[in-house]
Amino acid sequence: MSDVKLEDIVSLCKRRGFMYQGSEIYGGLAGTWDYGPLGVQLKRNIVDAWWKFFIESRDDVYGIDAAILMNQKVWQASGHVDGFNDPLVEDLKTKKRYRADNLLEDLGIEGVAAMSTTQMDQVIEEQGIKSPDGNQLSKIRQFNMMFKTNVGVTEDENSTSYLRPETAQGMFVNFKNVVDSFSPDMPFALAQVGKAFRNEISPRDFIFRVRELEQMEIELFIHPDNWKEEFEKWLQLQQDFYLSLGLPADKLHKIEVPAEDRAHYSKHSIDTEFDFTIGQKELGGCAYRTDHDLSSHANASGKNLKYIPKDGSEAFIPHVIEPTFGLDRLVLAVIDSSYSVDEQNGEQRIYLKLPEHLAPVRMAVSPLLKNKPELVEKAQEVFKAMKQKYGSVIWDDNGNIGKRYRRQDEIGTPKCVTIDFQTLEDNTVTIRDRDTTQQTRLSIDEL
Repeated sequence: MSDVKLEDIVSLCKRRGFMYQGSEIYGGLAGTWDYGPLGVQLKRNIVDAWWKFFIESRDDVYGIDAAILMNQKVWQASGHVDGFNDPLVEDLKTKKRYRADNLLEDLGIEGVAAMSTTQMDQVIEEQGIKSPDGNQLSKIRQFNMMFKTNVGVTEDENSTSYLRPETAQGMFVNFKNVVDSFSPDMPFALAQVGKAFRNEISPRDFIFRVRELEQMEIELFIHPDNWKEEFEKWLQLQQDFYLSLGLPADKLHKIEVPAEDRAHYSKHSIDTEFDFTIGQKELGGCAYRTDHDLSSHANASGKNLKYIPKDGSEAFIPHVIEPTFGLDRLVLAVIDSSYSVDEQNGEQRIYLKLPEHLAPVRMAVSPLLKNKPELVEKAQEVFKAMKQKYGSVIWDDNGNIGKRYRRQDEIGTPKCVTIDFQTLEDNTVTIRDRDTTQQTRLSIDEL
């Protein structure tokens, strides 16, 4: 596994229909990826697992689905218009643009995350750092990553809106609506899964850093006196969820984010980083957002966003704990940690050791020979029965049985069922295990 490169994972994902480059027939569009039939099912399975873990199994979390386009005042109040920036540096000759911090990190310079823009400029000047094309670099300037658009038939400052850079604000502006509708006890949370958009200066590393991404976020509303207790509780829940996806515990690392590197709304943040093939990178985070968001929106909108306790005690603006999960990064982490290589009969075998509840295909059904009508007919009978019962079951009669097994191994199918001549005699089938490659016979009823 140590020899596996990102290119190997990208190749498998494209070859087997997990992901494709966005707009590929036109040369692609940087930072965009399309999920193919297997990729979208894997992603959906992760979302379903998350929804069940955090929403369906609890009575203190409410799911919502807020609009992507929002009134521009939302982003002004939240601080994103003024503060959602990355350090941009430009090749003075080619005019190519790069994230300055990424450029320095790629050169092995340490402590970049804690540097100010001025300090990064100083390092570039003192060390004579050039662009990847070997040219002089500009001074760093801050670049706002929000995609700006216009709503309606006229284009002026009043019609300005943004493609949301995070899903969180949709939950904050709906806080009062949910309280009025459901009268929840404190603490309670809102949760949603949705698209977010960030005009990354230098998207890279496959689906790890993209311009169109998907987030799964939770906003837990609490009394400020309880923030430390709730933070630790939800940080552990976040870890438990990662483990439920089959991610190895020894590849997960909790990193406290230093003050200078925290988001503008955060008083305390712990990132969970994962040992990807591309290195140890951020997978998700847990942030204590204080009352920054609700207070900002209350002040900007003039609305009363205080919570009135049911015991008659004094009303207050809730503080917020935010566990957030990058869905695309989770998909990559699951594939990365599942990518396995062994040797079978003198040949290298690549397979995805996916947990069964995440595998996009749970079972493949095949006739031993596709030119024998009696085998095909029986196999179709088994396939339809399994499809009705398990859903994620596919038919595969392409190539010989060995090639079918290799193909199913690569997409992570846990079990392959083969209908052979013995099936016609005793109604048993051969069932092959992906991980061990062992084959056993089982009656169709037992399937």
